[in-house]
Amino acid sequence: MVPPPVADEQNFAMTPIVFTSYGQMLTRDGRQIPNNQRPTNFVVRMGIEVSLNYNDPTNGWGNREHGTFANLEAWQRYYRELAAKTNEFPIPAQPGSPAADVLLALSKYDAVIEELRAASQLPASRFPLTYDNESPAMILLPHLAPLKRCSQVLSLRSVAELQNGQPEKALLDTQLGLQLADKLRTEPFLISHLVCIAMVQIMLQPIWEGLAEHKWSDPQLSVLEAELAKFDFPASYVLSIRSEMACQNVEMERLRRHPEKLGEMQAFSDGEGNNGESRLPGELVGQLVPSGWFYQNQYRGARTQVNYYLAAANPTQSVFSPELVRRGDAAVAAEAKSPSPFNMLERMMLPMLGNATKKFAYAQASVDQARTACALERFRLAHGEFPESLAALAPTFMAQVPSDVIGGQPLKYRREADGRFVLYSIGWNEKDDGGVVVFKQGTKPSVDLEQGDWVWEYPQK
Repeated sequence: MVPPPVADEQNFAMTPIVFTSYGQMLTRDGRQIPNNQRPTNFVVRMGIEVSLNYNDPTNGWGNREHGTFANLEAWQRYYRELAAKTNEFPIPAQPGSPAADVLLALSKYDAVIEELRAASQLPASRFPLTYDNESPAMILLPHLAPLKRCSQVLSLRSVAELQNGQPEKALLDTQLGLQLADKLRTEPFLISHLVCIAMVQIMLQPIWEGLAEHKWSDPQLSVLEAELAKFDFPASYVLSIRSEMACQNVEMERLRRHPEKLGEMQAFSDGEGNNGESRLPGELVGQLVPSGWFYQNQYRGARTQVNYYLAAANPTQSVFSPELVRRGDAAVAAEAKSPSPFNMLERMMLPMLGNATKKFAYAQASVDQARTACALERFRLAHGEFPESLAALAPTFMAQVPSDVIGGQPLKYRREADGRFVLYSIGWNEKDDGGVVVFKQGTKPSVDLEQGDWVWEYPQK
């Protein structure tokens, strides 16, 4: 599962700017720096942020799933009000346009972004992680958070550049955001790929806004479609599940050799929603645990993953099987219903896999829809309207129209009377709901991935 070595001169992760994302905790040769030896004056130059202390303005971010655009006026007010307390972000003496003021505020990161842009051109990326750690759960991944924050800055910059009449710059920043996400592709950890998914979803916002307002040119759309085509989330998912099994195997072997360390896993157990209902043996009792218990746990976990979760993705056909995941979730729930020595670790490690699978499938659906939307906009630029069917796109506007990641059938598409279109996947329920999105209830409603369709559309003007 460990990615092969990469020559430093070809390695994105070894460039001076990217080193700052992990150098406080890891050396360039992959040695973990003890807490009491970490430099206190280390500057994480990649740790750029759109706001101070993550205090983003209310309703500042757009949300393509809700059909809303970024509110640059809110960001403009935020930066001006912040300037009364700190000089963290530059502002003009007199307010200009919201887009111009946001770009000025974010200009403090120009040097960092240009260094990242140059570094992203290197052909490989392998961060010096401590893959030989006795416990895979203790491998540090300090680079993930800075990378994600970079994508947030690049997304907001891209939106502001589009609104400021600078689509060429918006294209470069959107490209960079997608390229940074792609730098995580070879990492074997599930969390790394989930962060990659989050970064891609963040960068889809400026693509969506530019498409909704017809601000991308034909050449720019072609470039965006090519960047999006690099992502293969079914393949990433298979790598992640195989790596999860490998990590669990190593953890089981470690605990079999050192059963007294079972108690160290309790915090993780409680964090997964068990609420402490099944306490793991502590140091003294742990020494009495038979080795066979660990082999049984290892076997049960691997069996469920091989039979259901690993089989749920087919990278060759670029499809996911919700049915296999549902059966896997049911199998885990049934086995975990009655706690026993043979499922104590299975109950901690497997319940989250079903939700992770949905995120991978939704990510691939989102990328496929974004690619298709770019081709649809290219058709509109050439013919003055969107086509009657997706069949009109290939091969002129894209080599091949992606199929639905659920079921493998053609994506659903219809042209609306007002000139817009609705493009969608049938989603996790494997049912055509007519392009209806279902949202979860809450203060910040998110798409319910289990209900309704997964849709790409634009708001009415």
